[in-house]
Parts: sequence; C-alpha cells; structure tokens
Amino acid sequence: MKPSLFHSWLNVLRAFPSIAIGAAIVLVFAVLAAFAPWLAPVDPIQVHSNAVLVPPSSQFLLGTDGNGMDLLSRIIYGARYAFGIAVPAVLLSVVIGLPIGLWAGYRGGWIDEVLLRSMDLLRVFPSIILALTIVAATGQSLFNVILVIGLLDAPIFARVVRSEILALRGGVLMESARAIGNSTGRMLFVHLLPNSMSGALTQISVRMAWAIRVSATLAFVGVGIQQPTPEWGAMIRQGAEYMVTGEWWVALFPGLALVTLIFGLNLAADGIQDWMGRRRTQR
Repeated sequence: MKPSLFHSWLNVLRAFPSIAIGAAIVLVFAVLAAFAPWLAPVDPIQVHSNAVLVPPSSQFLLGTDGNGMDLLSRIIYGARYAFGIAVPAVLLSVVIGLPIGLWAGYRGGWIDEVLLRSMDLLRVFPSIILALTIVAATGQSLFNVILVIGLLDAPIFARVVRSEILALRGGVLMESARAIGNSTGRMLFVHLLPNSMSGALTQISVRMAWAIRVSATLAFVGVGIQQPTPEWGAMIRQGAEYMVTGEWWVALFPGLALVTLIFGLNLAADGIQDWMGRRRTQR
C-alpha cells in the first residue's frame, strides 16, 4: 500500500530532524508575523512617555526602548518586516535568475557566456557594500530594499539552474525529447525546468536568511528601514547606544529574534539539501 502524503512527509522529518527543527522555528515566526495585531500587547509605535528604558517587568515583558515603546510588540511586528522583505526579494531573485539560467544552460555558446558574465557583474563587489550604495542612492524605502536584495541574489539562482541544465542537456531525456519532435518551448518548460528545480529549491531558505541579514545590516548602519518602524536591525542599532549605560535589553531581544530566525532558515536549508542529495543517490 502506497503511503499517504502526510506519512511520507512525516518519514522525511523523522529522517532529517534539522528540517523539522528549522521549519518549526520558521513557523513560529511566521505565526507571529501573520497574527501580529492579535499577539502584540500594544501598538508597536505607541510611546509610553512615563516608561522610557524600563527593564523587563510584568507590565512590559521585554522592557521598553529609548522612545518608551514596548519591545515585545515591536519584535512581534518586526517578524512581518523580516518576511515582508525576504519572501518578495527571493521571489524576485527566482523570477530573474531562473529563466536566465534556463536559457543560458540550454543554448550554451556565446549566449551562455554573455548572460553569465552579465550576472557576474552583480557579484564582483561585496554584496553588502553594493547594497549600501544602491539603497543610499535610491532612497530608504521598503520597495528599494527588496529590489536591491532581489537583484543581487538573482545570479545565485541563475548559476544553480544553469548547472542543472548543463547536466541534463546531453542526457537521454533530451535526446528522446528531440527525437520525437518536441519544440524548444516544450523542452525548456516541460522537460528541463521541472528536472532542474531541486537546486533552486534548496537555495530558497538560505537566501531568505541572507535577505533578512542584509536588510537588518542596512537598517543597522542607518541606510535601510529606520525608526520608528519596528524593524529588527533598526532596533538593534538603537539598542547598541544603550549597551554601555546598562540597558542591555533594548538590543539583546531583537538581536536574539534575528539570530533565531536566521538559524532556523539555515537549519532547514541544510536538512533540505541533505534530503535532496539522498533522493538523487537513490534514483
């Protein structure tokens, strides 16, 4: 009897606990982001003028920041900005990089060289430095941050998909497809694309972690999203100013949230990569 989809996934999670642990961490933050208005104790930008830099207490579980805003509420809403940047940025990278890698790997020759060298231009400079420069020049908006991160990450997906296509292009699958007269479009989107997605899928989680880290870095250095927006990088930047005077909670709690989500995404990515590798060896 063929196992159900639920039992198949359950077996995968048992065999690769890193996927289960990583997915559980990401799911917790996703729930915080989705239900932030109901889970946050107060408005994240509400100022409590009589409770500035209050340490964790029964009234403010994680304390307040230098503006008198509740840290717990701001961290919960910060999950929205983390996913709100990472998800569309990675989708943009896939939309740009996947067709470029697909076409470059299929055609080869000078087309492959031109497309890949064009992608390499985005990877010549350190990504953080280039992101800082572009965002500083174009403006500190959420749209610009997403656009810059998406463009900088597109070469990753282009190269991953291209390498898969190069391995498939000369195989029996493509020879059979050509022999029965399949069109170029059918060979690309029916035969090659579905069989070249495994590498890109393993990259999604780790690139989401990278996007969250870059957006937080931009906010921390004063170029990305800024106060009073409840963004973790901006909160850490503000909290760093108070570390020397003993108000440790202002930077510590958003920093822990950032590190935990990135850890969960990377852990899930490692597990998915191991799972994909085992599936390939079993074919």
